[in-house]
Amino acid sequence: MNIAIIGYGKMGKEIEKIALERGHIVSLKITSKNAEDLNPDNLKTIDVAIEFTNPALAVNNINQCVLGNTPVVVGTTGWYNDFENVKSNLLNNNGSLLYATNCSIGVNLFFKLNKQLAQIMNKHQEYKVSMDEIHHTKKLDSPSGTAITLAEGVLENNNQLDAWTEDRKHTLNELPITAHRVENVPGTHQINYASEIDTIEIKHTAHNRKGFAIGAVIAAEFIKDKKGIFTMEDVLF
Repeated sequence: MNIAIIGYGKMGKEIEKIALERGHIVSLKITSKNAEDLNPDNLKTIDVAIEFTNPALAVNNINQCVLGNTPVVVGTTGWYNDFENVKSNLLNNNGSLLYATNCSIGVNLFFKLNKQLAQIMNKHQEYKVSMDEIHHTKKLDSPSGTAITLAEGVLENNNQLDAWTEDRKHTLNELPITAHRVENVPGTHQINYASEIDTIEIKHTAHNRKGFAIGAVIAAEFIKDKKGIFTMEDVLF
């Protein structure tokens, strides 16, 4: 494949490394210094774009890929308030999008485990559930998209909860999320079920960016030549 990387920072460079190892070509690299190069003309020869920037840029980047008829994998989070508009534009223009709160294969397996545990624990309401997440200090959205996906997985399977919150003064029907921001931390997410007797915990810890990069490239391989809107669940399960 001929790949465009939109957001050629630390993550973009890791994605490039994995893409080259898997036999692909990276011929377009977009940074803040050449943002104007992301346009339909330059996307004509691109098979798939991989977007890792920030919430303020993601929607425009997706729309440029739609104009260029280029499938795009989006690992940026925090832009989902605009999702319905993006979805409408994609479907009206026969576009292709794979969006993920987290591209890591391990994290997506963790999403599945989280849902299964939530189903089991729903029958044991003496355990109160909470979540802790840690990310690097440059992470702009809080809680992270990964934490929100985990929270939604719990809420879907717990008939005592109907919302998540970052407020420490949470009510009984709210799932509390504590978000920490620490220098040079790829990401840690932990779900806790605590009772007076004991505590049950599941935890995912990223050791580096490689897992995210591998997942993003695998997602790009999946979406090539497809039309529509997909998630990592379509890729892995």
